[in-house]
Amino acid sequence: MDSLERSTIRSEQKSRKFLKSLITKQPQDLLLVIGTGVSAAVAPGIPALCSWRSCIEAVIEVAEQLEVLHPGDVAEFCKEVIKDRDLLVVAHDLIRKMSPRTGDTKPNFFQDCLMEVFDNLEQHIQNPVVLQSVLRLMERGTMVLTTNYDNLLEIFGHQQGKPMESLDLKDKDKVLQWARGHINYGVLHIHGLYTDPCGMVLDPSGYKDVTQDPEVMEVIQNLYQTKSFLFLGCGETLRDQIFQALSLYTVKNKVDLEHYMLVLKENEDHFFKLQADMLLHGIKVVSYGDCFKQFLEYVQDLTTQICKHRSPGMHNQAPVEKKPEQLNPVQLSELELHVWTVLKGN
Repeated sequence: MDSLERSTIRSEQKSRKFLKSLITKQPQDLLLVIGTGVSAAVAPGIPALCSWRSCIEAVIEVAEQLEVLHPGDVAEFCKEVIKDRDLLVVAHDLIRKMSPRTGDTKPNFFQDCLMEVFDNLEQHIQNPVVLQSVLRLMERGTMVLTTNYDNLLEIFGHQQGKPMESLDLKDKDKVLQWARGHINYGVLHIHGLYTDPCGMVLDPSGYKDVTQDPEVMEVIQNLYQTKSFLFLGCGETLRDQIFQALSLYTVKNKVDLEHYMLVLKENEDHFFKLQADMLLHGIKVVSYGDCFKQFLEYVQDLTTQICKHRSPGMHNQAPVEKKPEQLNPVQLSELELHVWTVLKGN
């Protein structure tokens, strides 16, 4: 055995193993839950994408630059964020400060700040590997839900010629279509989208508003019972009030579910405790590595493994174009028969 062969064997032995129960899933049996970790990996040049805290800090900074917030208020909000207060409460107070005193949040300066924070997202896509992987899965029937306010996936999808749609929980008809599998390239934003600031869920009352429709709640909860959820970049998603209301703590028979969460293993004790805790909710916690840079490669390799299995449905197979001579003339109308006859003669 020469040195090259020995090197190859060592490389194969070190290659990361994937859970068989995950890589043998058909793409159409998966639902991806995309969190801030994905946006942070794709566009690291925009700090506001990294976390909810970073987003609030960026809004405060822009508010100061645009002079739509009193300097004293800027200083006070900066202190509140540092104090590790409930960030939803901080966001709510921030919106109120930049809104009319009547209590109506429309119009408000908060919208302008958000538009500035997320300006020209398409120019900040540096690592599209994860987005490419997500699109590969969507092509094969995987559904996508996100807690993010940005539309990086939709922007990238449009660049690749995909008919992407951004959906939010307030658009009931669209959500029902998506949940029933009728919108192949729909991305459900359960917190809303920055392009529609008035529809974003940023305070406790907003959480209550978007979870009060029983039909929407039921159809999404049904997905949690019939699809395997795969959490990507979702460090805080399981604590999210909307996600908890939609699935985690309201769906029955969780012991029969099988979901997956990719996480960074920085601390072994914390990692294995998280594994044990999440199994109670039917979620298998899997490490993609001990460095955030490994996330991109892991997702790409995982997607390749899943897509190796050809689905019995139409998503994995390119449509076969029928030639004129393959058609059955008995089933054709007179006009179609005439066209078929002309084509066959050619």
